[in-house]
This record gives sequence, structure tokens and C-alpha cells, in this order.
Amino acid sequence: MTDEITPSEKKDKKVDIQVHNSSAEAVYGLGMIGAWVYYIGRATTPQKRLRGFFKAFAWPAILVYELLKFFNKE
Repeated sequence: MTDEITPSEKKDKKVDIQVHNSSAEAVYGLGMIGAWVYYIGRATTPQKRLRGFFKAFAWPAILVYELLKFFNKE
């Protein structure tokens, strides 16, 4: 008896493929740390520090919005 699959035998094999783009995750992580340093370092009140903490999560969206606004000038 062998382990070879013959056409009459059907074995279901499930293949799980995962793709990770660790370089993009690293850039986003470094950008978030930099945004925390920038926003929290400039904050003068605890409320501004808290707002800066959450604003650091959204820095890519803010960047894209400002770039599109800049390029759309007439």
C-alpha cells in the first residue's frame, strides 16, 4: 500500500494562504509613534494630550485629506 493519491481517491486538502505586508505595518507604526511625539509634545492641557493620542491614529487620513485639498487649489 502506498500513500500516492490515485484518481479514484479524493482527499480534500484545505490550503490556508496568509499574506503579511510587514513593511507597511512598520511604516504605519513608526508614523504613529512620531505623531504621538508631535501631538502630545505640543499639548498644553490634559484634554489636548488625550485628543493628540487619538489624533495619532488618524494621521494617514488627515495627511491624505490635506494633500487632496492642496492639489485641488485653483
